[in-house]
Amino acid sequence: MYQHGGGGGGSTPGADHSACPLPRCGPPPPARPAAVVPPAPPRGSPGRSGGPPARRLHMGPQRRGAGGFAGALGAAVAAAYAATLPPSVPGGDSGELITAAYELGVAHPPGYPLFTLLAKLVIGLFPFGSIAYRVNLFCGLLGAAAASLLYYTVFRLSGSYAGGILAAGVFSFSRLTWQWSITAEVFSLNNLFVGLLMMLTVHFEEAATAKERSKISKVGAFCCGLSLCNQHTIVLYVLCIVLWVLFQLFKGKELSFGHLMKLGLCFLAGLLPYLYLPASSYLNQARWTWGDQTTFQGFLTHFLREEYGTFSLAKSETGSTMREMLLSQVTHMKTELSFTVPALAIVAWLRTGMQAKQEKSSMICLFTGMLCIYSLFFAWRANLDITKPLFMGVVERFWMQSNAVVAVLAGLGLASLVSVGNTVLENNRVLQCVEWLSAAALVTSQIYANYSICDQSRNYVVDKFARNLLSSMPPDAIILLRGDLPGNSLRYLHYCEGMRPDVTLVDQEMMTYEWYLPKMSKHLPGISFPGRRWNPVEGILPDGALTFNLHHFLKVNKHKEAFACIGLNEGDSTWRKSHSLWPWGSCDKLVSSGTVFNPGEWIHLTRNIYNWTEDYGRFDPSSWEAVANEEMWQARMKTAFFIFDLAETASVSADIKSQLYTFAYNSYKEIINSHKKHPVNWHKNYAIACERMLRLHKVDVDPEVLLSETVKHFLLYTAKAEDDPQRADILQAVKHLKKELQGLRKMKKDLKQLAV
Repeated sequence: MYQHGGGGGGSTPGADHSACPLPRCGPPPPARPAAVVPPAPPRGSPGRSGGPPARRLHMGPQRRGAGGFAGALGAAVAAAYAATLPPSVPGGDSGELITAAYELGVAHPPGYPLFTLLAKLVIGLFPFGSIAYRVNLFCGLLGAAAASLLYYTVFRLSGSYAGGILAAGVFSFSRLTWQWSITAEVFSLNNLFVGLLMMLTVHFEEAATAKERSKISKVGAFCCGLSLCNQHTIVLYVLCIVLWVLFQLFKGKELSFGHLMKLGLCFLAGLLPYLYLPASSYLNQARWTWGDQTTFQGFLTHFLREEYGTFSLAKSETGSTMREMLLSQVTHMKTELSFTVPALAIVAWLRTGMQAKQEKSSMICLFTGMLCIYSLFFAWRANLDITKPLFMGVVERFWMQSNAVVAVLAGLGLASLVSVGNTVLENNRVLQCVEWLSAAALVTSQIYANYSICDQSRNYVVDKFARNLLSSMPPDAIILLRGDLPGNSLRYLHYCEGMRPDVTLVDQEMMTYEWYLPKMSKHLPGISFPGRRWNPVEGILPDGALTFNLHHFLKVNKHKEAFACIGLNEGDSTWRKSHSLWPWGSCDKLVSSGTVFNPGEWIHLTRNIYNWTEDYGRFDPSSWEAVANEEMWQARMKTAFFIFDLAETASVSADIKSQLYTFAYNSYKEIINSHKKHPVNWHKNYAIACERMLRLHKVDVDPEVLLSETVKHFLLYTAKAEDDPQRADILQAVKHLKKELQGLRKMKKDLKQLAV
């Protein structure tokens, strides 16, 4: 660490300031006090104080090398990210973001114009890999650049290489950051802006002249505006930084009206990418886009995320409490960054409290304020239930923004500890070794713990899921999409990779929006829409739009086979007037009500509809891979379940009902015996099917076998499904079935003895 003398020149404690700094040199040159050690000027003068200039004078050679070191660190992170990139489309919003960039359309609110334009540029420039791989690689490079900026922020404040490496390494190689920095998502670009704004703030604090501060503040204002062209959660950091900078300028009497106007213009210049939204919407060339931004109201609706709920993650969800969210964030932080990193961040805070006049204390206070305000606000507005693994996976991504600040504070905390040690032990070299070893150990442990988890280089799960769905469709089919997983992944393959150009993708949810059909119908050739908006109640809305229901839509498109992937909108049941839903893998086929169902034929048709080889339960429950895998595994059982449900509910003769139960039982049995590890609900379904077969007359299955299978699989189910509200009733039923089984075996034994 570097010690600063009281007069502004850097020196070690007890050094002779009049002595020549180099050994065996000539006599010192004539003293020029005004040039070498300038007096501390007042706040409003060009030189802010004695501290920052002295710091630059003493650390100049190191800082000149810091840029190269930051670049080398970024290259190392980029190499690790590149080695673990997913080769194709990931889950979540990735498919939609890539498609919007490829088609030059508009992504979901707030539009992400900067990411869309940069991704489109990368798709054209990178000549290798799939389109998804190129965007994944681009995001990995952004994440590596963010690491460099975090390192440089810590180094500028502390002069500690090890502290900078600690901050950049523990953040970049945490599971969460690594996972979302190598997928086509907006989070790595947001991390880049977090690092950039923090670095510019440090530059501003250390600026020696009013002219330099003015220049940095203008660059910062532009970057603040530009950051809002990506993820809006950064607005809380922007507000904190803007208010702090304006206060510093005002306190230094450097904030004139003209300068304030220039800062405002720079900020607005950063928002210019938002002009892309109305331009893309006006041209209407993209086969996939979201919203109509050709009007100011349409633009504002998209910008403010009104369709999702402004300042909320979802529009109609009821989430965990603020306290639960904060506790979960703290627990998550310790897991992601290790206990040591938050502890070092606390050291930085305590050090600031003990030495309020320390030169970097204002920065630590600012960063701490940013962290607290963001965490509290997000916990208040994140209206998702984090007890559900998938929702937890959605929420935790937004904690990266706070983790970045904690990592920076931890780097400063490490530097503070070494600084205190140097003061006590008079620059003991052992402390420097301990500092480097501590940083290296923490970063290495992150890499060791998370590399195998984050290595997605062979992850084709979502890609295979979408390919299986598209491949299973007959020619010229209509696919009514519902949900992010099928919607985004199928859109990517269909529009970006040109798979199955004969089918037509229609989004169920989007058909309820006023902008969807007026803008998108021209890109859906061969499909007829009997109105301008989907609504269960047909009629004319106050704005003059003619609505249609699903029954009417299917009627005017009866020349095409229609499929629902996955499921149909619960609000419109009019399709039941003329159609039935028959299982088609993960999807369902809308079949005319007059069509006769042949269970044997349908079992044969759907038995091997997909080529799915992933083991059950091998993915993290909060991941999209787990969702895709679950859908594919449950698809194996859908036909058997459908036939069983038909036997339970259909008004048919006893013989037909018996045949349906038999088909369902045989199908269940075949599936259960083919897979040792499978979804737990299969045990329950098979047990119920066995029990129903037991009650039938004239069946060719031994009753003892049916009873044994019923008891066995009910017990297997209750052992794994402890949260089932029917568990107690099932266990009670098992007691009776066991007695029945014992009685049956005793009767068989008695009959056998009589026969002898």
